[in-house]
Amino acid sequence: MTEQRTAGPVAVSIGRRPEPVHTVAVYVFDGMAPFELGVVVEVFALARPEVAGLLAAPWYDVKVCADRPGTPLNAVGGFTLSAPHGPDELAAADTVIVVAVPNPFSGEVSPALVHALRTAHERGARIVSICSGAFALAAAGLLDGLEATTHWRYADLLQQRHPAVRVNPDVLYVDNGTILTSAGSAAGIDLCLHLVRRDHGAKVANTVARRFVVPPHRDGGQAQFIEAAVKPVEEEDDGIARSMQWALDHLAVPLTVPLLARAARMSDRSYLRHFTARNGTSPMRWVVTQRIAASLPLLESPDGTVEEIAAAVGFESAATFRHHFGRTMRTSPTAYRRTFGRGVA
Repeated sequence: MTEQRTAGPVAVSIGRRPEPVHTVAVYVFDGMAPFELGVVVEVFALARPEVAGLLAAPWYDVKVCADRPGTPLNAVGGFTLSAPHGPDELAAADTVIVVAVPNPFSGEVSPALVHALRTAHERGARIVSICSGAFALAAAGLLDGLEATTHWRYADLLQQRHPAVRVNPDVLYVDNGTILTSAGSAAGIDLCLHLVRRDHGAKVANTVARRFVVPPHRDGGQAQFIEAAVKPVEEEDDGIARSMQWALDHLAVPLTVPLLARAARMSDRSYLRHFTARNGTSPMRWVVTQRIAASLPLLESPDGTVEEIAAAVGFESAATFRHHFGRTMRTSPTAYRRTFGRGVA
């Protein structure tokens, strides 16, 4: 967290009734690691002048909540923090985020947290977990019958303890509408940006991601990180980066591995090996993800049909576009446009 100034909770427009501010409440506890909390605060509490002209609704109001508000809580790293809000504010928020539980292996979850989660869910609030926070949602019964994820080292435990939950250990996050779960710590960034994309559209989410210095959408899942060795950077990585930039500049044309390898000045076989080692996915799967990302702002605009957008970002047909869009975004291009389009009926 590089800035301490936070967004104000009230948006006023002269001559118009102020838009209601979406409240995000995050749960903290004694002994927690601060990274995931920092992610939530960075995304939702930091002032965002760079997106002010893009917002149709005001930015978020963040409330940090604990079982006993005002009580000093120890954090990993030797410092303390204090939450000004309690379980009642947690239960009343529009989005509730549980970033972790104290000890996933003990099975203990705060009764006050469980009650607040159930109350918020009954009100129709959006309930979100990061990393081991999925255990709290499962303890509240909110994940029964749903697909969910958590950090890969806890996935088997979550499945054993809560057999009614369909645990997917491979993905970065799962969106079930009002119930969302994410994998390990950094996947919390992916999920928080996804929430911004749902609330304010791809252009705003992309702008926030750029300030965060992270990609707006990562391809693949956490399976690529499970017990994976960190590989040294090799000279060919410069060629890989060059080919990736070249591909981004030529998304609309037919792209193949030989073309990308030529841009990297490598053989096809060497290019495939080094690209996959560096990015954790194949070149063509990465290209598909970039084309989907490029299609999002076009879908948010009222201009162009789905067929025209498919061609503009390099898909050979609208059917192929719809297939890959559905696999990546878990919705259709038309449904995405209906939800996020500006001025689209």
